[in-house]
Amino acid sequence: MTLDAVHVLGNHDRYLIDRPPERMGSWDRPAHAQLDAAHLGWLRSIPATRVFLDRVFLCHAMPDNDEVYWLETVRADGTVQPAPLDAIEHAAEGIEQSLILCAHSHIARAVRLRDGRLIVNPGSVGCPGYRDTHPFPHVMEAGTPDARYAILTEVVGGWQVTFRHVLYDHDAMAALARRNGQPELAAALATGWIK
Repeated sequence: MTLDAVHVLGNHDRYLIDRPPERMGSWDRPAHAQLDAAHLGWLRSIPATRVFLDRVFLCHAMPDNDEVYWLETVRADGTVQPAPLDAIEHAAEGIEQSLILCAHSHIARAVRLRDGRLIVNPGSVGCPGYRDTHPFPHVMEAGTPDARYAILTEVVGGWQVTFRHVLYDHDAMAALARRNGQPELAAALATGWIK
């Protein structure tokens, strides 16, 4: 809040403001209990999508849905694989910016569209693995507990992306997840895997 950085609302951010605590999931209830009215008001002010400096489009997952992966697809058997380029490009129709930032899967990836635009998911700072049921039950695992982010540089002809993995005290975060009754999240934070 104090950084005044550019933000977009993520699905778990939305869960904190669009439902009462008794309808929140086990990840969101502990977070909600730590927030006051100012925090919740700030979350309500964050848009779902945003354009930064007229050159970068930002969204959490897909431009029109904060719970659907843009760069990955989940098969009925739970297998996660890269989404087909045609599907990725179809979702990017109408976006004029040459750099598109998304997230949601917590997996660092970049996809260059045939027209030169670049879509980047920087990865996750604090949740390197989780289990989900949408659209089918599946597991996402980064394979490392490191915090991940991306550095984006505008160069002649487009954008260049550099992915970073940074060590941090993930064991302390795993201990916090265990204290909050989240053993699977604790395992992911400790190792990058949930199994």
